[in-house]
Amino acid sequence: MSAPVFLAGPELLRTGTVVLDGPEGRHAVSVRRLRPGEEVVLTDGAGTGAFGSVTAVEGKDRLEVAVGEVRTEPEPQPRITVVQALPKGDRGELAVETMTETGVDVIVPWAASRAVTRWKGERGAKSLAKWRSTARQAGKQARRLRFPQVADLASSRRVAALLESADFAGVLHEEGGSPLAAAGLPAEGEIVLVVGPEGGVAPEELELFGGAGARPLRLGPSVLRTSTAGTAAAAVVLARCGRWG
Repeated sequence: MSAPVFLAGPELLRTGTVVLDGPEGRHAVSVRRLRPGEEVVLTDGAGTGAFGSVTAVEGKDRLEVAVGEVRTEPEPQPRITVVQALPKGDRGELAVETMTETGVDVIVPWAASRAVTRWKGERGAKSLAKWRSTARQAGKQARRLRFPQVADLASSRRVAALLESADFAGVLHEEGGSPLAAAGLPAEGEIVLVVGPEGGVAPEELELFGGAGARPLRLGPSVLRTSTAGTAAAAVVLARCGRWG
């Protein structure tokens, strides 16, 4: 089994003996119950990882780690961004969790016109914070050194701007004329995929996104829920563009 990953500040990402404490130290000692000799990885979540082993455990929230190697992963190519319409209830966190585990690089919450959920004021700020926390926790669980960025809530016009600047842009749609599995994908650059709400992408949004260069694409013969479509689409893209090679 691969070594567990813990979020750490840049001062710990160096060779030699470092101390992990605070919430991450508490999780390592009291939840993961790590002991001397076990391997760990410390990361900033931005691509750099410090690889070492536990040398000492003190109390319930402090351990020493002998770091033997520090390395930084290059940015993955192509980068995959999923624009996720706001789902109902906790399905948003489910979508973020599974997309993070799959390998998505950027997640953009989208205020689609047909979305039932609305992020406004303090509630919206809390919901965004929960998505970002979910991405961090899922990134650690998935043993990623580079956690996905969860962007601010985007309007449809902001999404259109993202699509226009992408090297490949698509809108997942059950009536899409061609399958995502057969689409020509770039080897580098930015791939942006749009996942609509449970009520579907509105016609005016499809027109707006189409004008920005995004084609409607279907995933398969069945209709997926908004909380799972992004993960399924990301898996197709990751396998076809070589990042899962």
